[in-house]
Amino acid sequence: MPSHVVGVDSSTQATKVVVVDPADGRVVREARRPHPEGTEVDPRAWWTALCEALGEVGTDDVAAIAVAGQQHGMVLCGEDGEPVRDALLWNDTRSADAATDLITELGGPQAWADAVGTVPVASITATKLRWTARHEPEVADRARSVLLPHDWLTCKLRGDGAGPVTDRGDASGTGYWSPREGRYRPDLLELAFGRTPDLPRVAAPGEALGPGTGPAEGLVVGPGTGDNMAAALAIGAGPGELIVSIGTSGTVFVAADEPTADASGLVAGFADARGHYLPLVCTLNAARVLGVGASLLGVAPDGFDDLALAAAPGAGGLVLVPYLEGERTPDRPDATGHLAGLTGANGTRENLARATVEGMLCGLAAGVDALADVGVTGERVLLIGGGSRSRAVAGIAPAVFGTDVEVLAPAEYVALGAARQAAWALHDEEPAWRIEREAVVEADDEAREAARAVRAAYATASRAA
Repeated sequence: MPSHVVGVDSSTQATKVVVVDPADGRVVREARRPHPEGTEVDPRAWWTALCEALGEVGTDDVAAIAVAGQQHGMVLCGEDGEPVRDALLWNDTRSADAATDLITELGGPQAWADAVGTVPVASITATKLRWTARHEPEVADRARSVLLPHDWLTCKLRGDGAGPVTDRGDASGTGYWSPREGRYRPDLLELAFGRTPDLPRVAAPGEALGPGTGPAEGLVVGPGTGDNMAAALAIGAGPGELIVSIGTSGTVFVAADEPTADASGLVAGFADARGHYLPLVCTLNAARVLGVGASLLGVAPDGFDDLALAAAPGAGGLVLVPYLEGERTPDRPDATGHLAGLTGANGTRENLARATVEGMLCGLAAGVDALADVGVTGERVLLIGGGSRSRAVAGIAPAVFGTDVEVLAPAEYVALGAARQAAWALHDEEPAWRIEREAVVEADDEAREAARAVRAAYATASRAA
């Protein structure tokens, strides 16, 4: 009898599929397929990638599947359930003006924070709906429903006739679902889009939706969730543990028992995939900053780490503000990177590498501070994501964060979270396995003191960027 489960991570860059033993969380097979680049993508490319990856791993011994996907993406579908335009992704900033207008129209940031826990920025789905209604009214007229990326893929797995389903975690990133109230806010959807298109039903945590069809024929289908919610589900962080993920974007989040409402807009008051809450701060610029730094210096990642670790804390006063793609937190969609404090004395390769790492980490540390400002604090940082594998990041992070850092073993956390949800749907209870923890890097007092000056210099430079 089939006993394994499949978790899918449909991210910005690729589809990653893991086949997992639900008894212990062990990955037995995995596959990956790339996605097209850009900030708008035909969702059918995600479906092709998913079908190919499932074909590679095989599903003969699989009993359940769930999909986690990049948050916020807008998938507008017509009467036939197919997209009427390419999906606008979370990192598409064309709706920045729409976000500003929506904030004003509802009565200001506090009104949005109270309503849905999140103040709109260009990433949020509601702002993309407003942009479409204004700039592509003929497309808006053809749209009968609005889905998120994971919703659309889950719907495809369930086949024709299955109504679209989402979960509370991903729904909480749309700007028209309230974590505090546990319901959609059709008034906000109408404010954004001019009318209320059909929306997915919000499934309960761990709910079984199956059976699937096509490549998921006969499998129990879980509701899926957003990528950050899936990572949190996989890790199972305990009280006082802040998760810092350094991937395409940088995120800082923590499991919480109460919803948040941050009028500053820095903290998004999301729900999680367990029935609780996931206050989160997201930056647009994370691991890619390290890649740009290595490219500028003409070195491989290991060589970049060597250079950064060879420089003293503070990089001799050189400060990099890494707003390479604009920025989401703070809300600076048109900002660019900024190098400050350059002198003849500090203009070395080592200092540039160090300033690159410190600048990226300072942006995330500001997220930790923002969570503390709304009453969500942590005593330890759990570091995940591709950027966490950098020796320079792991070595410098404890000082910048001012706390011990635990580097988790490398894994596809989002896909593992989806697999955990699939196992939950299959057995009607959340599995007990936990992620391996690899190493603890402690922050010494001298390094913390030096990092205070680094963060103060970064704060000054970021205001000028």
